[in-house]
Amino acid sequence: MPPAQCFLSVFENEIHETIVSSRLFQRGERVAIGASGGKDSTVLASVLKTLNERHDYGLDLVLLSIDEGIKGYRDDSLETVKRNATQYGMPLEIVGYDQLYGWTMDQVVAQVGKKGNCTYCGVFRRQALDRGASKLGIKHVVTGHNADDVAETVMMNLLRGDLPRLARATSIVTSSAASETKRSKPLKYAYEKEIVLYAHHKKLDYFSTECIYSPEAFRGSARTLIKDLEKIRPSSILDIVKSGEDMAALVPSELSSSVSCGAAGDEEGNGCGTRNTTGGSMAQMERDLAANEAAADRETEIELTPEARTDSRPKTSAPKIHDKKPKGRRKIVKQVMGQCERCGYLSSQKICKACSLLEGLNKSRPRNNIEVGIEDEEGSTTLMRQVADLVISAG
Repeated sequence: MPPAQCFLSVFENEIHETIVSSRLFQRGERVAIGASGGKDSTVLASVLKTLNERHDYGLDLVLLSIDEGIKGYRDDSLETVKRNATQYGMPLEIVGYDQLYGWTMDQVVAQVGKKGNCTYCGVFRRQALDRGASKLGIKHVVTGHNADDVAETVMMNLLRGDLPRLARATSIVTSSAASETKRSKPLKYAYEKEIVLYAHHKKLDYFSTECIYSPEAFRGSARTLIKDLEKIRPSSILDIVKSGEDMAALVPSELSSSVSCGAAGDEEGNGCGTRNTTGGSMAQMERDLAANEAAADRETEIELTPEARTDSRPKTSAPKIHDKKPKGRRKIVKQVMGQCERCGYLSSQKICKACSLLEGLNKSRPRNNIEVGIEDEEGSTTLMRQVADLVISAG
């Protein structure tokens, strides 16, 4: 067998093993593939089509694309997705930010600038995928996140000190009772290099231009760090992914209740493709740390009585066993996934992040359009006369 064909076969078998061992799909299930036109989603669509036919998964595959409204980038990549839909014989649904939120990313960047704009885009895209799936009546969305992406997310959450989010980021399947839509990452353990090689040898049609707004993203810094680590230690990427999985085991069960394996996990919760072998010891460590923290809270300050003093220092400066209460371990903020009170979509707060960001954008949006009805004609004429007087005065 030629080397290229051998590689393609090995890659497809590894993805099949991930799907089967994690029990990602159910026969007859409709699955939406988050398609951006890039290499990851294009490879995901191609390999799922191949495996679905080869192993008879019985899946109904649909391409779901999000149009963020970035001229010179997303409009070109969507043309690639449209060609993919024809090449793979899959239906395509495109959902735009403008129709969902009333804003395009070009408008958002014009409003907030290029720093922090990726926060808006990421929050909006995650919810847009759920909305698009709901529109299609689909309850399972697969994304093209690979091992490099997961490692970057782990690193970003570590740098932020966001342990609760770590559990969701490292799980191959995420779902919540507050949402009908679950997500999975079939390419979770595939290196980015492998995906590029697969696309090359299969001669896949994909869009390779980077988003014009992404150079300012925090993820880019994490990516650079991980690439430098990989040069020194080639296994760094999967090592970081595995470390993230193990650290996620530290999260108490109520914090990770939004992460569910469905049919993927076994009775001891070691499924979801996390390959967790240290869950018991980590849980014990968490209990020990909690006990130590509780003991620290019970410690009291002891002040010597006047009779016990042997020096002439005033009472206020008496020696103490603890000058300050010892600081305990940083408490983990509990997160309970529910539904946003405004839009009804998944959120860990009363108001989801998407609605909060939209509120800020809409408050600062100038109101330039003045619509005048028949009943307002007289008032508008008066306004026009006042404006004319201002112009004459200015002249």
